[in-house]
Amino acid sequence: MNENHGLIDRRRFLNLTGTSGIALVAAVTGSAFWSMQPKRASADQIESLEPDAALKRLIDGNQRFVRQKGKHPDQSKARIKEVSRSQHPFAVLLCCADSRVPPEILFDEGIGDLFDIRVAGNIVTNEVLGSIEYAVDLLNTPLIMVLGHERCGAVTAAVQGERLPGHIGSFVKAIKPVISKTKGESLDDAVDKAVIANVQYQIQKLKQNSKIISQRLLEGKLKIVGGRYDLDTGEVGLV
Repeated sequence: MNENHGLIDRRRFLNLTGTSGIALVAAVTGSAFWSMQPKRASADQIESLEPDAALKRLIDGNQRFVRQKGKHPDQSKARIKEVSRSQHPFAVLLCCADSRVPPEILFDEGIGDLFDIRVAGNIVTNEVLGSIEYAVDLLNTPLIMVLGHERCGAVTAAVQGERLPGHIGSFVKAIKPVISKTKGESLDDAVDKAVIANVQYQIQKLKQNSKIISQRLLEGKLKIVGGRYDLDTGEVGLV
């Protein structure tokens, strides 16, 4: 079939079917789109966790990691099969892309337990916010942790204020608003203060920029906390 013949066929189809043909196409397209969307998690599908219980599970897992007594849960073939059709993570982790900060290892969790969003500087962009809303609204995840870490390279770059190549400066720009409030006696001191201030700043952005998140918080169905990962000890402390 040549291109002109195809165009004529489409026109003939629309002329014959009129608006009903357009409606049919829209209905088919629409049903195909919505069939790809995840179904909301229901109470009988998951072991429901309250936000405080989800936080306790997260911290308990980190303590096992620190003591080197990990249980390494949910990593079996049975678990892979169990979550192959749906996911119901109990916590969202917005953390840095740093290779030394892998959430499932730090919190001794497994497949399907954590909804990880990793970006340098653990910053909130539109894409990050949409991903978090997906977990909160469609997966009913009851906990969000924004996790910064000691000696974060992105935060260090923001503190130093040096010109950076390529697109590296994009995440530094997102951290800049907190830098003026975090001056320290030394670079290490300034960076550590900025790491914590950045976590708090990103949490405020989540609360202010998402009606989905703010409504869940108001209903008591969601908790947002900040954390700081210590590279030297492996421990996560709340901030």
